[in-house]
Amino acid sequence: MTLPFIEIIESVTPDPNLLMWKFADADKEIKNGAALIVRESQLVLFLNEGKLADTFGAGKYALKTENIPILTRLKGWKYGFESPFKADIYFFNTHQFVNLKWGTPAPVLMRDPTFGQVRIRAFGTYNIRIADIKQFFREYAGTYPRLNIVELELQLRDFIAPKFAEVLAQANIPVVDAAGNISELNKKIQPLVEQYFTDLGLEVTQFTITSVTLPEEVLKHYDNVTGMNMVTDMNKFSQFSVASAMDKENSAMGDAARQAVAVGMIMKQTNPVTPVPAEDIPARLKKLKELFEAQLITEAEYTAKKEELLKLL
Repeated sequence: MTLPFIEIIESVTPDPNLLMWKFADADKEIKNGAALIVRESQLVLFLNEGKLADTFGAGKYALKTENIPILTRLKGWKYGFESPFKADIYFFNTHQFVNLKWGTPAPVLMRDPTFGQVRIRAFGTYNIRIADIKQFFREYAGTYPRLNIVELELQLRDFIAPKFAEVLAQANIPVVDAAGNISELNKKIQPLVEQYFTDLGLEVTQFTITSVTLPEEVLKHYDNVTGMNMVTDMNKFSQFSVASAMDKENSAMGDAARQAVAVGMIMKQTNPVTPVPAEDIPARLKKLKELFEAQLITEAEYTAKKEELLKLL
């Protein structure tokens, strides 16, 4: 039984996430003069006997010899469409695939002048489209009857992560500035990843780093530095430290409160504006030591106040 010929070749995109899909021809032959309809944001590729034959952009075509000279030069199409012919037909979506995700599956190692080698993580998004369907078919998609953007996205993540590490090594940006220089990092990393996409027949229309996660120890250090930079009155800072310690030691609130009052008295009495009697200094040194041993003031605070009191002797 002879199968009917294919007279119209068209395909409404079955899924907006599809990069490519094979036209279902049910093993039928294509009739001479058959109509090919390609919609906007689509491209079509013909494959004859395993070879790329021709590509078609948006529009309506009559598949005749005079319209498609490339096809007639291929082996197997020597009759110039005077008889029906067979071909594998692939449709491609050429719209932008947006908001694709990338990230570093493991922390990336970078060098920092302050902390030495530090591991950070980064995440972002990118947009791509198929720029060269022949290149894309040869280099990546040729073995798939259907190819979804999710499948490609997963493989591209494994490439982007090491490229990000390469950019950090070349940029020589301190780790604490990495999160504050995302725009600069974007400019540096996009050219590096673009070549890889171009080799696959893809175009990167946008590449964005959305976040850079610093190590916990780095964040803690700079939190402390920021906090100290905000302190303009060491006496008030010491009183604040005691109050914070009281909040953490609810079970010993009574003793802490009395010690806090003592700290306040010491801070007030050691103010250079108010003379301190020499005979009171040993008692105040003793109280200061008790506060330090009770971990209500830091070693640095203890040392600083101790030196102030000793100078008054």
